[in-house]
Amino acid sequence: MSKTIRLATIDQEGEFGCYVAEPEAAPKAAIIVIQEIFGVNAGIRRKCDKWAEAGYLALAPDLFWRLEPDVELDPDIPSEFDRALGLMNRLDQDAAIADIEATIRAIRGGKAGLAATAKVGCVGYCLGGRLAFMTACRTDIDASVGYYGVGIDGLIGDARAIAHPVLLHIPTADHFVDKDAQAAMHAGLEDHAKVTLHDYPGLDHGFATEFGKRRDEAGATLADRRTAEFFAANLA
Repeated sequence: MSKTIRLATIDQEGEFGCYVAEPEAAPKAAIIVIQEIFGVNAGIRRKCDKWAEAGYLALAPDLFWRLEPDVELDPDIPSEFDRALGLMNRLDQDAAIADIEATIRAIRGGKAGLAATAKVGCVGYCLGGRLAFMTACRTDIDASVGYYGVGIDGLIGDARAIAHPVLLHIPTADHFVDKDAQAAMHAGLEDHAKVTLHDYPGLDHGFATEFGKRRDEAGATLADRRTAEFFAANLA
């Protein structure tokens, strides 16, 4: 079952929408799905639905709500892609992390009609991949996964704060994350006891999207299997 709820911000001064997909039985854990620059669109909702089908409580908070609530954009439409880039450039990422923290607290506290769930992970894509890494550095989330996160090479110094497992999926032909950035991620993170990196030779940014031209079926299937195994091991 799916629905949209409202969650209070950390400071209790605002509310944001959050798509929720619930499993048929009691959830074995919760997973926060962190949006791309295209908002909580059909692809992100489908990610949530698939996690619910696997037995998890899945939530996708609307992180663009301060700029424009309920954004749903299609990356295959050039004008919508350009609009998404503009939203990304205007996003206050610290505020976005605070909203993810509010979502974590709501899940653990059973707020807004949610089933109280102790173990919480997150998985993010593109912008969400970066925010998933930041969430691992700044919160007590139990496990974090980032797909083709942009700008993680500039956050390597924050990795010392990571206390729980992190998995990063890195397509080697990512036109938003160049070879130097990829090398910096490997140099700075591959010896970290809590971080696992997987490269995907020849694949580009967005290869694991649910819909559209960017998807690579074999790559997405492999990465999603690794993610499922990672959450099974770290959210038990």
